[in-house]
Amino acid sequence: MNREYHRWYSHDLGHDMELLVFGYSGTPYIVFPSSMGAFFEYEDTGMVGAVADKLQHGRLQLFCVASADRESWYNRAAHPRHRVDRALAYERYLLHDVIPLIRHRNGNPLGSTGCSFGAYQALTFALRHPDVISSAVAMSGAFDVHQFLDGYYDQDCYFLSPRDFLPNLSDSWFLDRYRGGKWVLATGEHDICLRENERMSDMLSAKGVPHSLHVWQGMWHDWPWWQKMAQAYLP
Repeated sequence: MNREYHRWYSHDLGHDMELLVFGYSGTPYIVFPSSMGAFFEYEDTGMVGAVADKLQHGRLQLFCVASADRESWYNRAAHPRHRVDRALAYERYLLHDVIPLIRHRNGNPLGSTGCSFGAYQALTFALRHPDVISSAVAMSGAFDVHQFLDGYYDQDCYFLSPRDFLPNLSDSWFLDRYRGGKWVLATGEHDICLRENERMSDMLSAKGVPHSLHVWQGMWHDWPWWQKMAQAYLP
């Protein structure tokens, strides 16, 4: 299997960032790690192995990025406004550095995926940039960032929380692109994020956005279940 390591300085974040690429062609997906996860998390947790056949046969290509959670959402020592600023800087890093790398390597329509907090990142990035991301596979995600804001709230917070901005969205530029994309929500019947996924499904339905919600019987919030979901829902 093709495996590549990349590292370079991010001007948006002000430090080096690392990523791994798996596969050589097919549908490219940005892979967001779970809370405070590293760029090698998807490999270490068996997720890459779970889709190895798709990678080896050129059906799927993964671009596994590092998180910036420790300096943004999970940086409890910083003011919430600083946390938001760092989250936006991370988004710019993706747009300015990661997306051009992917486009240079693979011209197919781009997707995003992640598990747990990575699912929040994947879905939110796709909703904010539907001209860049045409499909999102979110596994066991929670889509509300209020818990990280300690009561602080502004316009940027609003647009970083899909639970806030999606119900009020009426801009056809976004909605038309949403309706032409692929949206997958997957969770387990015992998952702590089950209700969050049901709520997000209801929001997408209210906006006429075709999507699928999959609730796996007997499953919890953990990597062995996400491996099975990745096998089922990544192309």
